[in-house]
Amino acid sequence: MSEFLIVGGGVIGMMTTLQLADAGHSVTLVERRRCGQEASWAGGGIVSPLYPWRYGPAVSWLSRWSEGFYPELALRLREESGVDPEYRQKGLLYLRVEDEARALEWAREQGKRLERVDADFLYAREPQAAPGFQEALWMPTLGSIRNPRLVSSLRTRLAAMPRVTLHEEVEVTGFEVAGGRVLAVQTTRGDLAGGQVVVSGGAWAAGLLETLGVALPVRPVKGQMILFKAPPGLVQRVVLMDGRYVIPRADGRVLAGSTLEECGFDKSTDTEARASLLSSATAIIPALADCKVEHHWAGLRPGSPDGVPFIGAVPGLDNLYVNAGHYRNGLVLAPASTRLLVDRLLGREPILDPTPYALEGRC
Repeated sequence: MSEFLIVGGGVIGMMTTLQLADAGHSVTLVERRRCGQEASWAGGGIVSPLYPWRYGPAVSWLSRWSEGFYPELALRLREESGVDPEYRQKGLLYLRVEDEARALEWAREQGKRLERVDADFLYAREPQAAPGFQEALWMPTLGSIRNPRLVSSLRTRLAAMPRVTLHEEVEVTGFEVAGGRVLAVQTTRGDLAGGQVVVSGGAWAAGLLETLGVALPVRPVKGQMILFKAPPGLVQRVVLMDGRYVIPRADGRVLAGSTLEECGFDKSTDTEARASLLSSATAIIPALADCKVEHHWAGLRPGSPDGVPFIGAVPGLDNLYVNAGHYRNGLVLAPASTRLLVDRLLGREPILDPTPYALEGRC
């Protein structure tokens, strides 16, 4: 039996496993598919909420800590796994921001670099941006990471760690409970036991806890994205307009996203969403109209009522914890939210106040 058993092998589950193994503990990670192939793979990889000033302090605290940690994490994973997560810190340009005054006030309060720039500045950095803008907002410190490479590097690193056991293509069906504790996790390949159990199942977390009579308000929210095969250098940095964005990769490919759809666990794509994403992308970078759409996919975000994740102990069970409900910001918040829970699991001083994320009073 491992000291810790993690249910869900997305970026949250894998980062939790990495930190516990780093601290010298044995960890078993159980994933219903292959690690990192759900929302963690499907997102865009912007290491910030899209409009951070529109979130409350609970999300901002996690985001700020995580943003500062990603450069170190990406470098470590590249060295230890041989897979480069492609962390790029080239800033973000905001076009047509309706609440610009609020954004600039937030930046002053937070000590965050965000400034209004003129057309010369904008087009010097993104010559292919849509013409006609007289100004933009510029966040020079923003970074992005290539999701599929991040999850690949995490999985590769975990697979090489002797204290980690990976069980992939294994679905959790329930829990064996007695005396106020989880004795075992029931799976399609038999029972697994762990001293402490963490549910980090993303959009599927609520269904898992429902088997215990716990009503976790986390639901799937579909997001569709498209990928352009563009020449390297066409887009240099993240550009955001009207809630949609384009994200360049090192090889020239450009992601465009994303939709927000309430349709349960349906991950199908459709021509209407594709056309909408294409329209948004070419409105931001007109030259993308001449580039081939190479891929179109959908993922399921773990939506929560206020966008604040649930991080902490499950009431009534001594050894069960949850880390889920990050909505659009799972990758953004992953380093801080997993560190916060690991601090709790190991009895360490937490990096920040865990109260806003607790399940008590929110479920």
